[in-house]
Formats: sequence, structure tokens, C-alpha cells
Amino acid sequence: MCPALTTCGSRPGTCGPSAGHPPWQSGTNIATHGSRDSLRPVKNPRIVGLLLSLLALLWPPPAGAGEPKVLRISLTTEPPQLSSMKATDQVSGFVLGHLMEGLTRYGRNSEIIPGIAESWQMDDQKARFVLRKNARWADGKPVTAHDFVFAWRTVVDPKTASEYAFALFPVKNAEAINSGKLPLTALGVSAVDDSTLAVEFETPCGYFLSLTAFPTYMPVREEFYATKLDRFGADATDILSNGPFKLTQWVHGASLVLDKNPEYWNADHIQIDRIEIPYITNDPSAAYNLFIDDKVDLLGDMLGIPKESLDRAQADRLKMKAFSTGSAWFLEFNQRQGKVTRNWNLRKAIQLAFDPKEFVSKVVGIPGTRPGTSFIPYWVPGVNGRFHAEYPLKPTPTNVAEAQRHLELAKGELGGTIPELVFLTGDTPAAAHYAEYFQFLFKTRLGIELRIDRQIFKQRLEKMRAGQFDIVQAGWGPDYPDAMTFADLFASWNDNNHGKYQNSKYDELVRRAQSTSDQKVRMDAMSEAEKLALSEVAMLPTHETAIVYAHHPRVSGIVRHVVGPDPDFTFATLRE
Repeated sequence: MCPALTTCGSRPGTCGPSAGHPPWQSGTNIATHGSRDSLRPVKNPRIVGLLLSLLALLWPPPAGAGEPKVLRISLTTEPPQLSSMKATDQVSGFVLGHLMEGLTRYGRNSEIIPGIAESWQMDDQKARFVLRKNARWADGKPVTAHDFVFAWRTVVDPKTASEYAFALFPVKNAEAINSGKLPLTALGVSAVDDSTLAVEFETPCGYFLSLTAFPTYMPVREEFYATKLDRFGADATDILSNGPFKLTQWVHGASLVLDKNPEYWNADHIQIDRIEIPYITNDPSAAYNLFIDDKVDLLGDMLGIPKESLDRAQADRLKMKAFSTGSAWFLEFNQRQGKVTRNWNLRKAIQLAFDPKEFVSKVVGIPGTRPGTSFIPYWVPGVNGRFHAEYPLKPTPTNVAEAQRHLELAKGELGGTIPELVFLTGDTPAAAHYAEYFQFLFKTRLGIELRIDRQIFKQRLEKMRAGQFDIVQAGWGPDYPDAMTFADLFASWNDNNHGKYQNSKYDELVRRAQSTSDQKVRMDAMSEAEKLALSEVAMLPTHETAIVYAHHPRVSGIVRHVVGPDPDFTFATLRE
């Protein structure tokens, strides 16, 4: 459980709504008058019926008795789409983590536990998974090994254009298939029978079990997919669940409803009957008021309570918790042909003008946030301890004079001037605040004009993919607990390398780390790759995120994951 940030009591108020008590803490004790001896039996049936009706009005059944246990949350944005084969973002991953289940999943302590697979055997060359006989889709049909074979083949099919196809590259021939060099049937995965899945590896992959918990590795039933094709995952009727919940309503831009899936193999251990998402808003004040007004049970969902609401939360004496998300944020530079940000001296000037400590303390202002030093965060494991404890980095000091020297070199290489740069960012208040800071920083320290391009989440992703930016404010959450989830982000073949940074030496180092199970060799290679990318200013690390959140006191068992669906409500319980 996350440590308490404040322990200053509950919301204000002492005795009922008129005193400012939130609705879930209000209530009135009903006093009974008279004694047992004063009661006399009533024999007239009509009178008895009237009395029973009156008693039902005066003493209704306890709140929530026999009613569904409903957890209500809000989101800052809706999922762009819910195809497990194409999803790339955190919001889609959160929803899919409740609708779907892969061979493995994450437990209460973020450990890998059996999911659809009840057991497995694995070595450096191959793996074999035995599926549960009682694993079923929401329509009651069994989940089979064939569903995994179909899904994985579809992911690496070039026609699918999955940005996460690279996640399957540890599987034999996946990359060659994705490049159009081999047929889909060459993929190293097969259904031995309905309940047995065999996997062959391209190279040893010590973190493969973590990959099998990731959405890209989740099953898809071919028969259902064939009826949807491009619509798969686009609406509530276009997705078939095999996980703890099923999507029963999706009003785009407004709300979602996830109902408990009675066909889920572990349904008896899911204590919540429904997850309602009745509000989608990126307005911090609106989200805060929804929580205070008892319309949602969680304040801060994935992004946390924003800086501008923290003072109000403390004044209202909310019991807040802090959580380090494990994500790294950075400015990504567009290095496509013809882009001025392809120029190294310009990127170096920006790097030297930026102070990550100043940014975190004066701009971000969220407790627990760490200044950015790399695109590989501090928590990532190494050989025996943390990666950066074993492979320390020397931070680049802020030096405005040196930044201006590199800027003059850049101007000479770019024809004498630096044009206005397009800074792509999201439409949340925090994203706008960060963008305005960089606009001021670039102007005052470098004399460079920034034009801020604010886009809703889905459109920002599309513009990133299309390269419609000079600089984009980007972040990356880990897909599995290994440095590779960050290191291969800037490999030339990774479609999430939106700036199109390309360096053959970097690619070679990533390949070296991917081709062995020797942890020392792997980490040595990724450390060298990290230093190379930072020296070339492939990106500019800004911060490692932490969030502050609060939840309704009737809710317990919310699990926060650095890796996996976050927040995770599959272990949650509700107290009426």
C-alpha cells in the first residue's frame, strides 16, 4: 500500500450534512421509544398491512442491501480504442487490464501470477503454457490456445500496423514477419491442443513472463474478430472480454460502464459488481467537485491530483496518498529529414538551457516527483540492485552561456536563424502549464519562439505518429520491469520512436542486450546505449512522475502498479 501523504483526519464536519459532512459520513440514529411490554398484537389484517408499510418507510433496509457494489471513477480522457493488438496508451491499458487477461497477470504486490495459463515451463529457447480448462469468454465459449496464436499473428501482420508489434519480437520470426519477409505461419507460436500453447524464442528473453501479462499478448477469438475487423475494439459491442469485467456501455466522450464478467474463471474472487465511469473531464476543479459531492470514489485516477488542487485538498483535510508511477517524461525532438530539430547543436543548446530541478520544484510541484536525468527511471532493476546505482550517470549541468554558444553554431548550420518551433502537447491544464514554461524558457534563454499546439489526447497521439511537431512533450510508462522497456524505445525499428532518432550503434547495443539472458552483458549494453542517446540529445529528460490521490473511505484494496493496469480494481472491495 502507498504511504499516506497526510494523516490529518477526514473531511471537515462533525454531525451531518448541515455541518459540511460528506454524504457517505452523514446519517441519523433512529431512537426507539417505549418498552417491549408496551407493544400489543394487532389482529386486523388491513391494519397489519398499513403498519408494515409504515414501518418500511420509517425503517428502510440498510443502504446497499442487495444492491450491486458499484465503484465510480472519472477519467481525464476516454480510451482512444480498445483493441489489445493496437493499444499504445495508458488509458486503454487501464481499461483493457480490467476487461482482458493474458497468460499471466499482476498480483497484489505487482508480482507475476497465473492468468489464463495455470502453469508453464520455460527455458532460453522455448516455453509451454497450459491453459485453464475453465477459462471462458464473456459469451461462455472457452478460451483456447488458438485464440493466442491468432492474436499474436495478427499483431505482427504488417497489415495490422500495430505500433506494439515490436513487443512480440522475442518470439521466433516475429520481426521478419513484421518486415514482410516471412508468412504469418512462420511465427514461433502454436496450439499443441486447445489447452496447450507452445512458444519458440528468437533469442533468450528473461522477462517473457512479464510480456505475457501485457495487452499486446492477450488473446483474441478469430471468429469474433472476423465480424468486426477495423471496428474491433471501437465500441462496447466490438470487444469480447475474457477478464474480470466486460464493457457493457460506452458513450464516446462521456462515459463507460464495466460490469463483472460472470464467465471469468476467477469471478468468485471479484468483489465489485460494476465499475462506472460516468464522467470524462480534464478539468481539475470539476473532477475535484465530483469527488467532494460523492459522485465518484477516486480523486486523481491515473494522473493524480493536480498541483492547483493540492492546497484545496489539504484545506479540506483529504487523506491523500502518494505513488511513484515509474514513468519517465521527456521532450522528444523530431529528427526527420528537413526538421531543424535534427540539428545536434540546437538540441544541445536546449539541453544546456534547461534545469530539471527548477522544473520539478517550480512548475510540476507534486510531492515525490524526481528531476529527469535519463529516459530510464531510477527504480528500474539492474544486475543485483537498481540499474542507476550500478550504472550511475553524471547529470548535465545547466549552463546558459554554453547553451548560447551551441545556439550560434546551430544558426550557422541552419542558415542564420532558428524558425518558430511547434511544441506539441496535451490539452490538460498541467500539460498547458508545462508548455508555457518551456515557451518562456526558450524565449528568455535562447531567443527561440515556440508555438504551442494543444491537442486532445487521441489527436496528440495521431500527430506524434505522423511527425507533425518539432518538439513533443512525451512520457513513457513501463510495459514490464526491465530496462529494455525503456531502452528499445529509441531503437530505429520501434514505432513509438516518434522523433525517428536513428543511430546504428544504438541499435547494435539494444540488439546485444536482447540476444542474451546474461544480465551483466544485457545491462552493460543498455548502459552504453543510454549514455549514447543522452550525449546525442535524442530526447531531453524532464521528470519522473509521482501522483497524489485520494479515495472514498468505503473503498479498500485498490492496488497501484508501476507495471500493469493502474489503478487496479480487481482486488478492491466496497463497504456500504
